[in-house]
Amino acid sequence: MSLKNETTILVLTVLVTVSLAGGIIWGLIRGFGTPFAADNLPLEGTSSPSQAPYRFDPEARIGSFAEVSNLPSGLATYGGSTTWAPIRGTVDPVIQMVLPQFKLRYTQHPTRPSGSGTGIEMMLDNQLVFAQSSRSIREEEQQKAQQLGFTLKAIPVALDGIAVAVNPDLNIPGLTLTQLKEIYTGAIWNWSQVGGPDVEIVPYSRRPENSGTIEFFMQNVMGGEAFGSNVQFMPSTTLALREVGSRLGGIYYASAPEIVGQCSVTPIAIAGKSDRLIPPYREPFVPPQDCPNRRNQLNAAAFQSGEYPLTRRLFVIIKENGQIDQQLAEAYAALLLTEQGQALIEQAGFVRIR
Repeated sequence: MSLKNETTILVLTVLVTVSLAGGIIWGLIRGFGTPFAADNLPLEGTSSPSQAPYRFDPEARIGSFAEVSNLPSGLATYGGSTTWAPIRGTVDPVIQMVLPQFKLRYTQHPTRPSGSGTGIEMMLDNQLVFAQSSRSIREEEQQKAQQLGFTLKAIPVALDGIAVAVNPDLNIPGLTLTQLKEIYTGAIWNWSQVGGPDVEIVPYSRRPENSGTIEFFMQNVMGGEAFGSNVQFMPSTTLALREVGSRLGGIYYASAPEIVGQCSVTPIAIAGKSDRLIPPYREPFVPPQDCPNRRNQLNAAAFQSGEYPLTRRLFVIIKENGQIDQQLAEAYAALLLTEQGQALIEQAGFVRIR
């Protein structure tokens, strides 16, 4: 081999060696030094973590969903009260559209009917992140939570009322709470006893188990007394209203948005301690023959003032455990308490709490 070729090979060998050494040194610098900005990019399909955990401020006055700051990301499974169904159908899809990172999934119990109690029980069994309830927390539910290492908190987000429905052809001005109780205990059995026609009264109800609405009625109307043997139990409000609409003597109670705007039944006025009849609808009354072109609307002013005697609050029930479940639940309540959330709750047929 010539001297010229040997020199060329030697130079190439030196250059390759220097390149390899430089690569190793550069790799060590990257391994132990500050990584490139590209190394900080999240993997596809993931999101960057929040800078700080979400903190619920009950006094905050926020305009829209998009203005809620530091909102946690994640999947929030929830369930509970059937009264909440219009809110789930009206408000939650808008939350999902505006805030796709805040995922909501409604979950029912596999074997038991939905209700406030069922939702809270599922939450205590770690099947739900939060529960929607039409009643406050029971003492035994709080005790079970404490045994599990946390407490429960109820955040009110809307106002609701219990309305009483009768057949449209039954001509009565209304009922007092005492008369309503006596109808459901069986002490009053004919409409003629309360100023109506000579027609047998047929009271309908859903079963008390796990329903916040029935529990509210039992406490605030029945005073703890049991239903009479005359009460016929129905599996759903839809079926009960169908019976009342087809039976002159029928009577049923449910969440006001489920009754007030209906065409097949008539909501009646209720009198509390003052014996002054207060309608659950906004006057003047829209007669059945004008429905569905016009429908009765909720008497929001009477619900907000408490003048209507069967008014209650709707709650988001959360676990105070300092974990992501608490953050997601409190964030959901905060979204409902924004001006946008309250307007949508009103659109769903309930009364804003703010």
